[in-house]
Amino acid sequence: MSAMAQVFRLDRALIRVSGPDCVSFLNNLLTQNVERLDAPRYAALLSPQGKVITDMYVWPVADGVVIDADATRGADLLRRLSMYKLRADVVVADASDALCALYSDTPFEGAAADPRLPNGTLGWRKLAPITETQILADGAGVYDSRRLAMGVPDLARDAAPEEVFAGEALLEELRGVDFQKGCFVGQENVSRMKRRATTRRKFCPISFTGRPPSFGAAIKAGDAEIGTVRTGAHGRAIALTRLDRAFELSANGARLTVEDREIRLDPPPWLILPSREAP
Repeated sequence: MSAMAQVFRLDRALIRVSGPDCVSFLNNLLTQNVERLDAPRYAALLSPQGKVITDMYVWPVADGVVIDADATRGADLLRRLSMYKLRADVVVADASDALCALYSDTPFEGAAADPRLPNGTLGWRKLAPITETQILADGAGVYDSRRLAMGVPDLARDAAPEEVFAGEALLEELRGVDFQKGCFVGQENVSRMKRRATTRRKFCPISFTGRPPSFGAAIKAGDAEIGTVRTGAHGRAIALTRLDRAFELSANGARLTVEDREIRLDPPPWLILPSREAP
């Protein structure tokens, strides 16, 4: 580890997938291409309707792939992967007793940049034997500060399972979907929504003065409810919002408010806005 980096432990579920059919098995399920995997990639398991069950990182390891997901989604993900296994020659096993996920907002030895945004914008990650991590502090607060500053949702906290479509969850912007690979669960709806540019509701950061609004508080443009607030901190939060309506109503003079406080949309430059998606 670098002497300059402060490294933390993250509370993650780690699932090892191994066996001769490992790559084809995961390729048929996940949004990301896991062939020739030489670094962690961001991915998701979707419902057949194209909604996000859980997002994850897929890591290459010597005997297969390790899936790195939020701890609250681990048991359900393990169950679903085991259910999908059928006749595939794979072994799906909980690896959380052997491995641990590390995080720092600066590079450290053996770490890889978070693949969702370029150049380590979202920090640096590593899988390590759990024996190396016993003395490390929990890094949830450090990670939250970084991702809120960048305007990135935490799908395990900002959305319920199967609440949002892949496009609404920003999987395209955050490089979590490979549109060139073969089929995966939910692909038909994901591809159709991209082709027809029908994603109008998305996660987007909002800014305001003072403490964050309550989780789930309604965002209003005049009398119209156009979204809800999700996780936040002082002065900034993630919201799930009808962006087309928000921009339209704002252009017509409507104030955006939450709990009687004025807010403003603060989309990052990489966010694909509805106006840019229009055919």
